[in-house]
Parts: sequence; structure tokens; C-alpha cells
Amino acid sequence: MSKVIEMDHPLVKHKLTYVRSISTESWHFRDLINEITYLMLYESTRNLTTRTKRVQTPLAMAKCQVMEEEIIVVPILRAGLGMMDGFLRLVPMAKVGYIGLYRDEDSLEPVEYYCKVPDPSEATVFVLDPMLATGGSVSAAITMLKKQGAKRIKFMSILAAPEGIKALQNNHPDVKIFTANIDKRLNENGYIMPGIGDCGDRLYFTP
Repeated sequence: MSKVIEMDHPLVKHKLTYVRSISTESWHFRDLINEITYLMLYESTRNLTTRTKRVQTPLAMAKCQVMEEEIIVVPILRAGLGMMDGFLRLVPMAKVGYIGLYRDEDSLEPVEYYCKVPDPSEATVFVLDPMLATGGSVSAAITMLKKQGAKRIKFMSILAAPEGIKALQNNHPDVKIFTANIDKRLNENGYIMPGIGDCGDRLYFTP
């Protein structure tokens, strides 16, 4: 099974408190989602490879390290866009792809409506979606990426439900999961409990 890494950092937990609060306004909610993503990147990029580069400092030549891997970030539309700025702030050299999926409200199954991704065959691909609920949309997105040749994929979310983690591990046991918090369960409508509500609606002021 793929490894699950839950962020155990005071700043992440502090910011998540205000993400959960119903009284947090959309503009602040959006900033917090990006800030949490930014903080999570420290851990999720830990094993990326680097190469040596010689750099002239004001005093001498130094052997330094620069990123060697090609990186692609793929938000799942639309809520995944809320994590993009935080990611690109720390990894501005990343290429960007997009996958559009929505969850059918009756069947809870993912429905594809858009996919545009740079060639992922030689890259490390980071898939972004704030909510790992049933795991259906994320699993479908990763399947799409693998069909295009992706071999190294990591998934990042703000919240995850145990049901979603299990589904993603069953469908894609090679994909490492990074999340700010693992919540208790899904409710009868497939929403994470206690959760943060509908992340897309809160990000974009939609009812």
C-alpha cells in the first residue's frame, strides 16, 4: 500500500482551524488553503533529486545543489486550483496541467470533462485536490495521467477521509499521499466529516 503522510506541524494545524470555521470569509479561506499547501511542500518534495552546481559566492566557489527532476503540477478542477498559487510560489519552475472532473451527485462517480497535461513520462507529477473524500475523482485523474505515461505521482490534499485513502491505495498503491489532516469519516452524501464544507464553493464565493 502507498504511504500516507499526515502533516504534524503546529502551523498547519493552526491554519486548518480557520479553514474549518464557517465564519472564515472566502478571501481568507483562499489564502489559508494556499499557505497550507506551501507548508506541505516541504515534506512532499523531500525526496526529489538534485544535481551539483558550482556557484561563485562573494568569497569563493561553492558546490551547491539544484533541482534535477522535471516537475508537473496538476490541479483537479475546480477546487484544486485553490492550491496552485501555494505550490507555484515554492516551485515556480513546475510545468502545469489541468484535469477537469466533477462528481455525479446521484452515483458519486467522477465524470471527466477536461484533460490537458504536459508529457508526464519523465516527470514527477503532483496531483492537487483539497478533498480526498470517496477517492473516486482522484483515482480517475491518476488513471488518466498513467495512461499518458506518468510513472512518478504524488497526491496532495488538505483533508482526507479514511474511505478515500483506502480507495486510492487500492486503485493506485504506488502513489504517495500527503494530507494536512485525516478526518473521521464520510457522511451519507459523501462529504468529509467534520470537514470544511464544499471547498470549491468556499474558494470562489459560489452558493
